[in-house]
Amino acid sequence: MSVSASGSAELPGLADLAALLSDRSLDDAALAARSDEAPETPVLPGVSVLKIGGQSLMDRGRTAVLPLVDEIVAATQRHKLLIGTGGGTRARHAYALAAELGLPTGVLSEIGSAVAGQNATMLGYLLAKHGIPVVEANAFGTLPLRLAEVGAAVFPGMPPYGMWQRVPHEGVIPPYRTDAGCYLVAETYACQQMIFIKDEDGLFTANPKSDPGATFIPEITVDELLARNLPDLVLERGMLELLQNARHVRSVQVVNGLVPGNVTRALAGEHVGTIISAGGSQ
Repeated sequence: MSVSASGSAELPGLADLAALLSDRSLDDAALAARSDEAPETPVLPGVSVLKIGGQSLMDRGRTAVLPLVDEIVAATQRHKLLIGTGGGTRARHAYALAAELGLPTGVLSEIGSAVAGQNATMLGYLLAKHGIPVVEANAFGTLPLRLAEVGAAVFPGMPPYGMWQRVPHEGVIPPYRTDAGCYLVAETYACQQMIFIKDEDGLFTANPKSDPGATFIPEITVDELLARNLPDLVLERGMLELLQNARHVRSVQVVNGLVPGNVTRALAGEHVGTIISAGGSQ
C-alpha cells in the first residue's frame, strides 16, 4: 500500500489507474481492466428492491394491490425496501400509438417513464398514511434519509434514459424498461436482493395463461435461459443482459404477488418462485 501526497493510504493499483485516466481514452482496454480491479463501496447493502408489475398487479386494481400494500407495510418492520413500479397496459397502449405515429425510441422511453410514474404516484398515495414517500429519479440522493426515517420508498421503475435510451436492434420499443430500471437500482446500490413481483408463480417454458403444457422452471442461469430462446419471458430481455454483467446482485427472484405471503417469504430468503442467476463466478 502506498501513501499519496496528501498523506492518505492508496490501495495497490490505484496510482496506475490515476495515470491511465490522465492520458488514455476512456475506452482503452488497459484502463478498463485496471478500473475493473478498483474496489467498489456498497451504497445500500442492507436494502431489498421490489418491482411491482404494472400489468401483473397495478392494472388489476384493489383486489390485487391492497393486499400487497398490507404485506409491504408489514415487511417494513423487518426489512428496508425500495419499491419500483412498472407501466403496465397503459404503457403498452402508449407505445403502440407512438410507434404507429413513427416516433423514435427515445420518445417512447419518455412516455413509458410517465406511465410508470403514474403508478408510483398511486402506490405512494396508498402508502402515504404509513409515511412511505415516492422518490423521483432526480431525487435519489434523499433515499438514505427516507430509508432511515420509515424504512421504505417508492420510485418509478423506468430508467431515466429518456432521449438517451439505447436504440434496439429491431423495432422502436425501448429495450431497457421498468424491469431493467429496478434491477439497475439494485445493482448500482449493491442492494441485498432483487425481487420481481408478477402474477405468475415464476418462469415457465411457455405462457401458462395460454399454454396448459407450460412447465415451471424453479432455477436457471441467464445463459441457459437465453439459449432456450423462449418466445414469452416473464422478465425483459434487456434486464437479463444486465444481469449477465452483474457485480453485486447476481441473482433475481420472480414471485407471484397474488399469493399472500410470497413476498414476505422471499424477503426472508426462501426460494419462492423462480431464481435466475448470472451463473459462473465473479
